[in-house]
Amino acid sequence: MTEADNARLVDAARKARGHAYSPYSGVKIGAAVLTADGRVYTGANVENVSYGLSCCAERTAIFKAVSEGADRILALAVVGKSEQFTRPCGACRQVMVEFNPEMAVMMRGVDGFSADATARSLLPAAFKPPELSKK
Repeated sequence: MTEADNARLVDAARKARGHAYSPYSGVKIGAAVLTADGRVYTGANVENVSYGLSCCAERTAIFKAVSEGADRILALAVVGKSEQFTRPCGACRQVMVEFNPEMAVMMRGVDGFSADATARSLLPAAFKPPELSKK
């Protein structure tokens, strides 16, 4: 990935953050994924009064890409207010690993927080398909 790709992805996530639906927590998160064919898909967190039905920005973006036919996700950018609200949750980390353990993950806070990782490094002991066949 080039610096231009990184900047485009972070900018898309920053813009997606503006679409967050978070009337309960007030936390606004935006995410964007880059697919192998160069397309960018965005997502924002969407809350529900029944908190368990809410969906994080990262999963929204990944699910949108997959549902539109993307077969490989190369990178994900996530933008939140600060480090506390920018690092992906465990569920999002598991979904990232499912679609590409080597996915580049760029985490950015509007307060200046910045960190980069891979999906695998964020969830080193991820649940994997071979685990399904173990009795």
